Amino acid sequence: MRTPRAAAILLAAVTLTLAAGTAGCSSSGGKGSEEKPDGGGGGGKPATTERLKIAMVTHSGEGDTFWDIVQRGAKDAAAKDNVEFLYAANKEGKEQAQLVQTYIDQDVDGIVVTLAKPEAVKDVVKKAVAAGIPVVTINSGGEFSAEAGALGHIGQDESVAGEAVGEELNKRGKKKAVCVIHEQGNVSLEARCAGVKKAFKGTVENLNIDGTNMPASTSSIEAKLQSGKDIDAVVTLGAPFAAASVQAKQGAGSKAEIDTFDLNAEVVRRLKAKEIGFAVDQQPYLQGYLAIDEIWLNKTNGNVIGGGKPVLTGPALVTEKDVPALEKLTADGTR
Repeated sequence: MRTPRAAAILLAAVTLTLAAGTAGCSSSGGKGSEEKPDGGGGGGKPATTERLKIAMVTHSGEGDTFWDIVQRGAKDAAAKDNVEFLYAANKEGKEQAQLVQTYIDQDVDGIVVTLAKPEAVKDVVKKAVAAGIPVVTINSGGEFSAEAGALGHIGQDESVAGEAVGEELNKRGKKKAVCVIHEQGNVSLEARCAGVKKAFKGTVENLNIDGTNMPASTSSIEAKLQSGKDIDAVVTLGAPFAAASVQAKQGAGSKAEIDTFDLNAEVVRRLKAKEIGFAVDQQPYLQGYLAIDEIWLNKTNGNVIGGGKPVLTGPALVTEKDVPALEKLTADGTR
């Protein structure tokens, strides 16, 4: 596994370990709970700190397994930290902002939010902060996090991740790539493709698809491959679209290599079968886990992870060589 930002990833891992240790030695008063964590975030009894209520609002579309992994990390941290975890999602920025407002009205103790559509969401984040609710941004729109008043941002630098993909395509001798954007207007997806284009010595063309309609997405990718026989690489920006691209490749009779951002069990299986060349892992479990931990640590101990600077959880490039280490973890829903 190659890690272009290994130091930053190590920082995130060390932070997680320290947070787990803090929970184990907490002596603050408050309500306890006999609920046990469901794995991944450390065993033992939950913290004895006051029971908190923390909400997460993302831009997830239906069926996107990436957000299952983010939620798994958040739930494990919540169980450890004696936190009631709430979750809501909408891929449309306006509706996402309304969900955040709902949690402000409920006077939750903290909010975790994505900024994939920053123009629609950042103002309501400012309202939460003004109301005394700490906010941590994750995954998308990290460059807008400080402006919105968030404690910090947890995720990968999407431009750097895209550049890592472009450099890997160069090493593999690719000449013409298609970068598949499954959600138009998502600033992070656009940054990924821009990063690929910046670093790749060949040509890159973006292909916009409807990520909420997988059959239509598959057909769009297949049509692109049929019309562009010289395309030798397809880069998808989410794990579910990698499998769709494999199917599209077969339908088009294309020889293009399929590569993807993000992991799930299906991607690992296809890496093993050499149907996918490589994947970019941004460690979504860490994004959920550390976000809950950061709010908990801030509320109970005044901490700010990373000093308010972005805490990077990726990118790491994984190939079929990494499959033995990843198979069980992806099956368990933590990678």
